[in-house]
Amino acid sequence: MFIQTEEELREIYGFPTGRAKDKQLPSLEKHAINFIAHSPFMLLSTSNAVGELDCSPRGGSPGFIHVKDENCILIPDAKGNNRIDSLVNIVETKRAGCLFLIPGVDETLRVNGLANISTDQSYLSYFEDQAKPAISCIVLQIEEVFLHCAKALMRSRLWDTSSQIKRDEFPTMAQMMKDQLLLEGEPESQIDMIQRYMKDI
Repeated sequence: MFIQTEEELREIYGFPTGRAKDKQLPSLEKHAINFIAHSPFMLLSTSNAVGELDCSPRGGSPGFIHVKDENCILIPDAKGNNRIDSLVNIVETKRAGCLFLIPGVDETLRVNGLANISTDQSYLSYFEDQAKPAISCIVLQIEEVFLHCAKALMRSRLWDTSSQIKRDEFPTMAQMMKDQLLLEGEPESQIDMIQRYMKDI
């Protein structure tokens, strides 16, 4: 049996109260701005016009995302593998959600809003000092901002080095793709892949 309505969900979960309900803000304030300034990694969530979803990792030096003001952030996009799934989705729906993480901090920051893609040089100039220049940026007009509690990262022990697996005990990206795509030949080693990536970061 599948749950079909919000009413059915509410019968199980009830409604948020107290801080869980009140923490949602319509714009950035000093703590959200500070969180973004310290974050070197975020997840960008989008969907297309028919509801197909995408979630894309974005990374850089802390503060690689520019806070234009309390109502707008600029997310740089450098040339990559040209799939541009997130960008196509934004063009179609004008919506995006962000989840910001800071290494060592178990809380996360969620930011949702209206999104557009821009190549305006006045926006791209904020990213000129980055190692890989942005060729466009996502302009996110903020509608919702809230801190997310630490429970998920605490449960996962994400920042606990004792929970990390040894990289040589897990298949390399090249090995996984070789198997998935039935490719011939010897897969690229992890060391060679990292060296290749380092030239293009």
